[in-house]
Amino acid sequence: MKKKAIIAVVSVFSVLVLATFGAGWYLLDYALTPPADRSDIVNRYKRMYAEYPYMRHWVDSLKKAKALRDTFITMPGGERHHAVYARGDSAAGRTAVLVHGYTDCHVSMLPIAKVYADMGYNILLPDLHAHGLSDGDDIQMGWKDREDVRRWIGLADTLFASGRSRPRIVLHGVSMGAATVMNVAGERLPESVKCFVEDCGYTSAWDEFACQLGEQFGLPPFPVLYAASALCRLRYGWTFGEASPARQLGKKETPMLFIHGSSDDYVPSPMVFQLYNANPVYPVHGGEFHYFNDIWIAPGSVHARSFHDYPEEYADRVERFVGRFIGE
Repeated sequence: MKKKAIIAVVSVFSVLVLATFGAGWYLLDYALTPPADRSDIVNRYKRMYAEYPYMRHWVDSLKKAKALRDTFITMPGGERHHAVYARGDSAAGRTAVLVHGYTDCHVSMLPIAKVYADMGYNILLPDLHAHGLSDGDDIQMGWKDREDVRRWIGLADTLFASGRSRPRIVLHGVSMGAATVMNVAGERLPESVKCFVEDCGYTSAWDEFACQLGEQFGLPPFPVLYAASALCRLRYGWTFGEASPARQLGKKETPMLFIHGSSDDYVPSPMVFQLYNANPVYPVHGGEFHYFNDIWIAPGSVHARSFHDYPEEYADRVERFVGRFIGE
């Protein structure tokens, strides 16, 4: 009887473990598999024009003048990643690198790119790994993407250099793109990177997946999220807890504007205060500290809709903040 009981317990335990890791594998595929239509750029433009009709004339004028151009870089593993860019006639080195969100592509960042173009900036809009026209089979939640974006910064330094001025760069990201630029902020960066704008980014991939696991499936983090994170380590080389913009911000010394909608429940609004408080000061000479970061909570806006709801105020706040560090 004792032997049978042990066998029964072991069997039940084995089934639970297999079920947990099966659920973890499903969650991993569900969260990190790119959409089948990711490279359907024509449809992405149609959706963007439906939401922002005024963009059609601007984009058409850029394309007619052959000012909006495609470029590719080859990553160390051999993958080709795509971006579009346009030069500002009066940029004098002022450059915005704009990073899109989860399952989006460069097209979704064009309305914000126009804000910078109207300010006279060069613009560079990359497609992240496994998004848009970039190679890749797995979404990286802004973590491994940070290395890719550092290479795009290097391209911007070369692409927009001139004899009279060196590039001065702002990195601006929305949602997963915001998480990406925050992750980049914790790395060693060239002097050309002067400031950041993050719009509705999450504190960590773990926190975001835990939130969505509860919202969409009514499940607690344990044990499925733990299994999925372990499988992500085995399959892709990183864990959900490792992918932590909040931790990266603790290492940064570059000014950042934090934007979040007050009614965001996809990336819950309280996350922005954790991020802002992760590194609210910036050291300057003489041992003094100044608050070089800023924060704006867009009243009533849900996830990634702050610009849509308040386009003029959004543009004004971005211009005033970025202008302090990029200059004329």
